Amino acid sequence: MDRRTFLKATAIGSIATGIGSTLAAAERYFPTKVDQSLFEGINRVKDPAKKTPLEKSHAPAISAPASVKAGEPFTVEVSIGEKLHVMGPAHWIEYIALAIGNEPAGRIDLQPKGFLSPRVTFTVVIPKEAAPAGKVTLVASQHCNLHGTWESSLDISVV
Repeated sequence: MDRRTFLKATAIGSIATGIGSTLAAAERYFPTKVDQSLFEGINRVKDPAKKTPLEKSHAPAISAPASVKAGEPFTVEVSIGEKLHVMGPAHWIEYIALAIGNEPAGRIDLQPKGFLSPRVTFTVVIPKEAAPAGKVTLVASQHCNLHGTWESSLDISVV
């Protein structure tokens, strides 16, 4: 075997070993198999009367007053899941975001260390011109590292 052939074989073997060990490490640290269809779009609860276990633990729950005064602050609480979603190194919520209609209102990034609960309180002020029809839609979204992006909405009136 000449030197060039030896070096090529060594380089290819090193690359193949590196890829193989990376894949093995990924399966060791993230052993949960993931449904890839959850990452194709935004997931929403299909039937609020018959939520699946996945919907119960991943759909954002929005808590806000039914009616607010324009120009005055109010709080909106967004929690992930009816029973709070777990936060651990293999399965966590990456962020929680709130929008008023299509306008972003706030976003909180979370860490997978388990120190935070996926529940956030936003303080919001809606100007009168933002609700010409007298109502707005609050849209909460979150991204789970294993189950993709989830979204929920809530209509409130603005007087």
